[in-house]
Amino acid sequence: MRIDKNVVAFEWDDGNSDKPKKHSLTLEETEESFLDENKIIFADWEHSTTESRITLLGKTKKGRLLNITYTVRKNKVRIITARPINRKEVPLYEKTA
Repeated sequence: MRIDKNVVAFEWDDGNSDKPKKHSLTLEETEESFLDENKIIFADWEHSTTESRITLLGKTKKGRLLNITYTVRKNKVRIITARPINRKEVPLYEKTA
């Protein structure tokens, strides 16, 4: 799966702009992981009760591996959560790299 070609921007507001900061991430660094050519994207069926949620495992320019859950609203990516990936998730990313 890849990011929808109709997505034109990221949506950051008071409701989600602090979420990456909780894990020492910047908004820019979070967005960088979407540009990773080796990123993995998959549906997050477990948490998609009211809207479609997607999980991305991707690397930033600094080499940090991130786990980002997001949704697409009106052609914009809205980050739900962003954090460094854990030890169990590293092999998932490395299989594609």
